[in-house]
Amino acid sequence: MRIATWNINGVKARIDTAAKWLSTASPDIVFLQETKSADEAFPAATFEDLGYNVARHGQKGFNGVAIFSKLPLEDVRFSLPGDEGDTQARFAEALVSVQGGAIRLGSLYLPNGNPVDSDKFSYKLAWFDRLHDWAVSHLATEETFVLGGDFNVIPASIDARFPDNWTDDALCRAESRAAWRRLVNLGLTDALRTTTNAPGHYTFWDYQAGAWQKNNGIRIDHFLLSPQAADRLKSVSIDKRVRGWDKPSDHVPLIVDLEG
Repeated sequence: MRIATWNINGVKARIDTAAKWLSTASPDIVFLQETKSADEAFPAATFEDLGYNVARHGQKGFNGVAIFSKLPLEDVRFSLPGDEGDTQARFAEALVSVQGGAIRLGSLYLPNGNPVDSDKFSYKLAWFDRLHDWAVSHLATEETFVLGGDFNVIPASIDARFPDNWTDDALCRAESRAAWRRLVNLGLTDALRTTTNAPGHYTFWDYQAGAWQKNNGIRIDHFLLSPQAADRLKSVSIDKRVRGWDKPSDHVPLIVDLEG
């Protein structure tokens, strides 16, 4: 089973790129973030024609998440528990049935948090707390689950080409990294880092200052796997070539291959 996560940075602006990539890479399941489309305007038919069942949770012009699956989607839910007043479209989850049991899928777009002296940073940390509680509840049932998406956190210096440039950014602040570690230390597996400790593995390059051409990248898109999902992990890859296509997103797909 191949699962991909990709911050598309506007599904309608990137629809041809997305269709091209899905046709060639052919993942079984895809998590999208920053779809920036209200549900009624989401171009679902394009992806359904490629063989995907589509669950989307969006807002016009910003945020938005989706799950595409070649398998039927069950128990589809939107919004992260813990704050009924939070109307931002940042979380979608569903179940798929596979040989050996069901897998819960979670596509997330964690808040950026900048500027750090604003309510946006406290919202980011509170969202992390809610995600932590979600993980605790599903770990307690020994459920197989895969959390993927744009976590908006650079876990360590190795995850940035120029880490000193990010010291005061919300993606790199000590509080953000502590929240990440608290989540991972529940017993989750950072899929990429379980396969390599090498530098240079990035998923985001800014549009500004020739970041892509200079390989001035950061790793902020991640897969976190429950112990049961981690037992099935075969490989992890980053499809960097997509960043060089016409009208690219500033993020690229991150892919995990699981047994079963």
